[in-house]
Amino acid sequence: MEKFFNTAGPVKSDIHYCVNPLSRVNTAEIESLIAQQKYFILHAPRQTGKTSMLLALRDYLNVQGQYVCVYANVESGQAFRNDVRSVVDCVISEIKKRLVLLLRDNHFEGLAQQAKQTDQGQALNQFLTLVSEYLDKPFILFLDEIDTLVGDSLVSVLRQIRSGYDQRPAAFPQSIILCGVRDVRDYRIVLSNQDIITGGSAFNIKAASLRMGNFTRQEVRQLYDQHTTTTGQIFEEECFDMIWTATEGQPWLVNALGYEVTYEMKENRDRSIHIIPEMLYKAQERIIYRRDTHIDILIDKLREPRVKRVIEPILSGNTEQSIDTLNDDDIQYTEDLGLIVRDKPLRIANAIYKEVIPRELTWSKQETILNQSVWYINDDNSINIFKLLKEFQSFYRENAESWDKHFDYREAGPQLLLQAFLQRVINGGGYIDREYGLGMKRTDLLIRKPLTDQYGGPVQKIVIEVKIRYGNLETEISKALEQTAAYIERAAADLKEAHIIIFDRDSKKNWEEKLYCLTRTYNGRQFTIWGV
Repeated sequence: MEKFFNTAGPVKSDIHYCVNPLSRVNTAEIESLIAQQKYFILHAPRQTGKTSMLLALRDYLNVQGQYVCVYANVESGQAFRNDVRSVVDCVISEIKKRLVLLLRDNHFEGLAQQAKQTDQGQALNQFLTLVSEYLDKPFILFLDEIDTLVGDSLVSVLRQIRSGYDQRPAAFPQSIILCGVRDVRDYRIVLSNQDIITGGSAFNIKAASLRMGNFTRQEVRQLYDQHTTTTGQIFEEECFDMIWTATEGQPWLVNALGYEVTYEMKENRDRSIHIIPEMLYKAQERIIYRRDTHIDILIDKLREPRVKRVIEPILSGNTEQSIDTLNDDDIQYTEDLGLIVRDKPLRIANAIYKEVIPRELTWSKQETILNQSVWYINDDNSINIFKLLKEFQSFYRENAESWDKHFDYREAGPQLLLQAFLQRVINGGGYIDREYGLGMKRTDLLIRKPLTDQYGGPVQKIVIEVKIRYGNLETEISKALEQTAAYIERAAADLKEAHIIIFDRDSKKNWEEKLYCLTRTYNGRQFTIWGV
């Protein structure tokens, strides 16, 4: 059977192309922490490979024979919320089941039943003590998805582990790894009485916090080369820069792109067909449009106030805000979700997320826009961008006020409304690449429109730079010309069409003042400036 790219659950090396999970962490550091009898945290965004790494580490340690190492996923306890007894029983049952499977010893059934007779505030502690005393080797425990537990239940589990810490290793696990999306210090736990405590106060025995990163460029190449070695199907060299830009190594995205372009796009199951960048753009579009679970989870997070406070100024390119004016806890939380990178400027983590976020924030708006493509498509199948942007001026004048009131991200409203309009009318016949970041003072859009149905055929490229007017118009235009020219040089040097849209949010001005179309020449290139 041919292997495939994995997009669901832990990796299995016998059926999946994979990067060795243990190569993605500092195994020597982890072994040292375990030898020192430390309790510590491993965290990373969802679908980064945490579980695959823990399972590989468990097997690695057990083969060495020095410890009894058990992995347990406690996510099933989430359903019981603040029902401490049910959650604790669930955690005990999961650990017990894994012990029985590993050691083929049913004695753990009796230990679990004995522990469950204990008061709910000590049952887990008692079970871990009984297991540690029964085993003839030090007990190492990995608890995965720990941050899916909530409220009183999470606090109870953390405190029961903490209370047995001084008994290790003879009567409690020598080392425990808690694994989740966030560092325990970032947990804000709301108890049933509405009191709020932090994870750090409930689990103050944490010795270290390790963050698992994305694939490196080399690891991405290694993964895709496995497909080529196995099937003979070649990825053109230009593909790898595109894959990196699209994903920046986010493991699920890397695998999803690979699976989509080599398997879901059925014509490419013919392994004699070379994979070219245009195929990957199509694969990316299909993943975004399909809204796979990974994408849906991210979108759900955009509604959280802590995330919105970080993402909104990035989308708007806010000139007033810098990273220093944002709440660091909000930034850390959003980074732990995998949505942003702490670069200068603070930015969205990869090109696919840059596409996903504005699309999803304007999804309902896009559905209300008529998609009649004939009127803006030329005879050669290219976009008549002058018709399109002229229409947008009218569209914005009619809809801006009413739509602005209903945007969750109002500060980024003009940019989002433009992108909703462009996405709706171009969708299916072209692609939009987006570039924006905190303090950039602009949003750069690159529209790419294939002119034929053939892969590798001619492609129309159009740059649109979006700015909010804050001062003198000629000063804004001068800055925009310089910025747009620099973006074109970097992203689309062969481009022929360049446009600048300047939004004026001054409510005292009438539309006759705001709407205009000008042309300017800069460095020998013509630019069209649209006032909105």
